[in-house]
Amino acid sequence: MKKMLCLVLAAAIAQLAVAQALTENIVLVTLDGLRWQEVFKGVDTAILNEPRYTRGKKGLAEMFDAESPASRQKLMPFLWSVVAKDGVLLGNRALGSKVNNANPHWFSYPGYNELLTGFPDPAVNSNDKRYNKHVTVLEALNQHPAFAGRVAAFATWDVFPYIINAPRSGVLVNAGMDSFPALTPTLAVLNDMQAIAPQPIGVRPDLLTFFAAREYLQARQPRVLYIAFDETDDYAHAGLYNEYLRAAHAEDQMLANLWNLLQSLPQYKGKTTLIVTTDHGRGDAVKDQWRDHGAKVPDASEVWMAAIGPGIKPLGEASNTGQQQQGQIAATIARLLGITYQPAHSVLPPLQVVLTQ
Repeated sequence: MKKMLCLVLAAAIAQLAVAQALTENIVLVTLDGLRWQEVFKGVDTAILNEPRYTRGKKGLAEMFDAESPASRQKLMPFLWSVVAKDGVLLGNRALGSKVNNANPHWFSYPGYNELLTGFPDPAVNSNDKRYNKHVTVLEALNQHPAFAGRVAAFATWDVFPYIINAPRSGVLVNAGMDSFPALTPTLAVLNDMQAIAPQPIGVRPDLLTFFAAREYLQARQPRVLYIAFDETDDYAHAGLYNEYLRAAHAEDQMLANLWNLLQSLPQYKGKTTLIVTTDHGRGDAVKDQWRDHGAKVPDASEVWMAAIGPGIKPLGEASNTGQQQQGQIAATIARLLGITYQPAHSVLPPLQVVLTQ
């Protein structure tokens, strides 16, 4: 009986491996509500020139070369100097590359649920703090022997412990004003900074979320790390286009800092794939709906993604890739790690267009 049980367990574990892993580690980063328009076109001058939304217009125009095609490079230099060279960017609709929410709601919790579970469930229809009944790819990985205890999430928005269902999943989820794990002196200092720092958008600054995640990465070396920024969405809702742009630029700088760190650590160098995306789009500037999103806002389902590292085709700025869905990222993460993600709910297929195999 004992031998039979071992064989059954071995067979079950074998079913988890679909193919040879394409990478050893995954870092997923989301920039909440950042429009594809800024990512692929740079500064939107229709919004920049609207006094209701932009303060310090002249300085911003000069900083981000607003009237030039180089604006996107100035706004997000890491995406356009590193990822566009050695990785892939999907979502420039002008080039026939489309990525959309498959869920019908086009706001945060439904978007993050779709992104992390691969299941665009229409019943997930609010941002309320309710524990997600669906199993995210983070939870599934944390239950796998190769990843158990080595999956973590650091988020600015305090709803993430519910989206990832931290109590059930066992994934370390640090979000909102949670104290950082007291693993290093630097994390202790970051806790002090969090307690004192102003909160211009009502939550801790993305910068603290980032540096805590970076320090945790070095201290514990997780195999899967998720970092969720928030400021782009909050500044857009507030109608502060100048701060929205500055937040996007700062988050790009954090991505560059993170990528450079990964390439300096033996555990991660050449073994780690970075995926960057967003939870939803926003409205159009011409319709004066750039501040908003949701099912009643045209274009708010239009999103984007970028990826670089092992297992990713170096397509650069992709064109003519057709229609992709945000929810395909969950299965893409599993495929990159050589793991089958088969929860009770349905799952959208991997983004085969970006994968080397």
